Amino acid sequence: MPSTGFWRGVLMPVFKLFSPGLLPRSLNSFFRSSRSAAPLCCIHLVLRKQEVHQTGSDGRGRGERSCLCEWSWELATEKDILAQVTMASVCKCAILHTGQNMPLLGLGTWKSAPGQVKDAVLYALSVGYRHIDCAAIYSNEAEIGEAFSESISPEKGIKREEVFVTSKLWNTKHHPEDVEPSLRKTLKDLQLDYLDLYLMHWPHAFQRGDVFFPKSPEGVLLYDFVDYKDTWRAMEQLVEKGLVKAIGLSNFNSRQIDDIISIATVKPAVLQVESHPYLVQSELLAHCQKRGLVMTAYSPLGSSDRAWKHPEEPTLLQDPDVQALATQYDKSPAQILLRWQVQRGVVTVPKSITPARILENLQVFDFSLTEEQMKQMCSLNKKWRYIVPMITVQGKSVPRDAGHPYYPFNDPY
Repeated sequence: MPSTGFWRGVLMPVFKLFSPGLLPRSLNSFFRSSRSAAPLCCIHLVLRKQEVHQTGSDGRGRGERSCLCEWSWELATEKDILAQVTMASVCKCAILHTGQNMPLLGLGTWKSAPGQVKDAVLYALSVGYRHIDCAAIYSNEAEIGEAFSESISPEKGIKREEVFVTSKLWNTKHHPEDVEPSLRKTLKDLQLDYLDLYLMHWPHAFQRGDVFFPKSPEGVLLYDFVDYKDTWRAMEQLVEKGLVKAIGLSNFNSRQIDDIISIATVKPAVLQVESHPYLVQSELLAHCQKRGLVMTAYSPLGSSDRAWKHPEEPTLLQDPDVQALATQYDKSPAQILLRWQVQRGVVTVPKSITPARILENLQVFDFSLTEEQMKQMCSLNKKWRYIVPMITVQGKSVPRDAGHPYYPFNDPY
């Protein structure tokens, strides 16, 4: 029997996503009433609303487009409702220069351990996520592939072309001859025929091989110095072969982006970087927009579950301004942070393995921050990076890769 908490905690937020005008007053009252704990509910929304954030080659927004189809009512159990309410239908999309629609909100899978990530992806797809962000270095693509195999097919209600899947080329595979085999390994693990987007994870390379972090006998990380432009040329071949629909960059600075564009026959479509109100990345975002790239934000909530978290670092989710806005809008701090990103046209991929949080993270399209509140969020900028690999040298903590000539964070942006 569905509980009152189910109606109030799950269904009401879901239906609010569609917009207040689509929810009859009688149904609003029904959900708020204790009578909503009825054993059956006559709810089956057949609703397709797609709002697309369009960006031209000049980086200027072209507005949004949407369409709405029919909705109907049938007897449904609680399980049926969770399976049938498609929240993906209200998730806005960025349009890549390739013409692809990239959902502005996706599920991140970094730090999602094997044994947990499959259930997280299965649940995310069931409640409407249509964007999954992966990487070889996360060491969980095979389990994500199991979730895809169990969820994605016309018979199971989700078509392959409806799900935007991203993965990334790791640093040990920058040699041009290693690029395609690395992608094919990812495709095999994910049980897919193609990727929607393939990113070069970092501009700098590690020593070639199958060990993710190759080290000397003394424990020193071993680097390579493959030119990332040569790696890019090999990635372009993946597009020509139909193995990926778009290629892009991750953790590149503005100068390195321009290096790639200067030699590219296939233009980068996306730049994925760390971004949140403590690291706004406004200059880098403007740079991307001028060059027709969409920006994706990883660690949008501050990555507080990192193993190397320092007790004295600022905690984004506890910021007083963020918490005040959360109270004002009756949202969580995480939802405020995610809303800020998607409202400025930045794709964001928060990670979670907890069903309630996975669902909550998607519920950011039923409200808007004011222009002043958007500026307020930007004013929190501290240029604080949470994701910088560090090592201890002579008793001091220093960036691990800062000595590499392609290290991206030595430049202003």
